[in-house]
Amino acid sequence: MGEAPRFVMISGCSGGGKSTLLSELKRRGYHVVAEPGRRIIAEERDGDGAAFPWVDAAAFAKRALAMSIADHDAASGLTFFDRGIVDAAVAIGATRGEFPAAEIARYRYDLLFFAPPWPEIYVNDDDRRHSLEKALSDYDRVRQAYLDAGYDPIYLPRDTVSARADWILERIAG
Repeated sequence: MGEAPRFVMISGCSGGGKSTLLSELKRRGYHVVAEPGRRIIAEERDGDGAAFPWVDAAAFAKRALAMSIADHDAASGLTFFDRGIVDAAVAIGATRGEFPAAEIARYRYDLLFFAPPWPEIYVNDDDRRHSLEKALSDYDRVRQAYLDAGYDPIYLPRDTVSARADWILERIAG
């Protein structure tokens, strides 16, 4: 594989176990950057709520892009990201905003692990209000955007959280 990866993206289907997996990696002592969307929702709960994705999807998507770029800029060493710039770009495109192709080209991740749909573990919560059908539609768009950006996704197996974390770490060790 050459040089060890520094920036590792974990993206894929909403409700596919990404955040739980990243929590496990963090528990093991790795640097993890939490999903921008969930952080924005938490900030909006403490603010005026104007940029909730179900209130103003365009404002939410723009904030997700800005946050993802800031996360990328602030990261150093081996860092695992829960969603990022490409994911935010897809959200911007879904709101008919200008697709930020220059940002996708400039801010790159070394490896992409992709969580495929996993309907058996999909649940809604206060932050994830969309249906599984919407999650599947979003998954297809996000997957295609990563492919279009030149990424070669490594698909996560359906397994326990611990086994998934071990599996990722084995691949990074090369």
